[in-house]
Amino acid sequence: MNYFRLYDRLKSSSLSKAEFLKHLGLVGQCIDFESEIEVLKSCGFPLLEDKEHIFLETTKIKWQEQTFCFVDIETTGSKPQSGSIIEIGALKYRNGEMIGKFESFVYAKEIPEKITELTGICAKDICHAPNVRDVLRDFRVFLGDSVFVAHNVKFDYSFISHHMESIGLYPLLNPKLCTIDLARKTILSPRYSLGFLNTFLGINTSVSHRAYADALSALRVFEICLYTLPKAVKSTQDLIDFSKGKCKNIH
Repeated sequence: MNYFRLYDRLKSSSLSKAEFLKHLGLVGQCIDFESEIEVLKSCGFPLLEDKEHIFLETTKIKWQEQTFCFVDIETTGSKPQSGSIIEIGALKYRNGEMIGKFESFVYAKEIPEKITELTGICAKDICHAPNVRDVLRDFRVFLGDSVFVAHNVKFDYSFISHHMESIGLYPLLNPKLCTIDLARKTILSPRYSLGFLNTFLGINTSVSHRAYADALSALRVFEICLYTLPKAVKSTQDLIDFSKGKCKNIH
């Protein structure tokens, strides 16, 4: 089942429970509908029920009331299939306030020298760190039903989701937002890398290429983007679509 296709379908209108089951490919099967909904919600799929219909929560909630989780990871490689996660940093944010923090090294057998040079993380930092299974289970709980936000979100989201599946957890189904995309829509800058924006916008986070520090920098970029957000962006889904250039009638 392509859950992201279902997500796109729900953006346009609600579905009856029967239609929802059809989209899940569960018609004619003996299925506990409520259990199926709860499983999807536990993976971060933003579903709401109203009598006999299923709605996408991101279309109903104001973005100011949404919980966003800013995430960054450090890894031993650029591809999920061949790289290991060695650090996760994240913070939860709602209505202008940080409401939670997550930070952990992750055990790996080795760290390439070039990664140590880039991040400053060396073998002794992770030799006694918790294993990826324990860290990702804890991170899943921390993330909850938040919108997953990162600078170049596709990388962090796909890397974490891949490794969750590899240890027997469900993949991520949370809505996601990229601060690169949002910055390009709201900030005039010659470049949009996190390191450049950190200096260009006067954020000046002193540490770079460390997970929590970069997650915090992404949050600061996000806050600056909000100053020039069009007033017509009302819901969380409006904000996500606007960042992707897909929001219609926004001026």
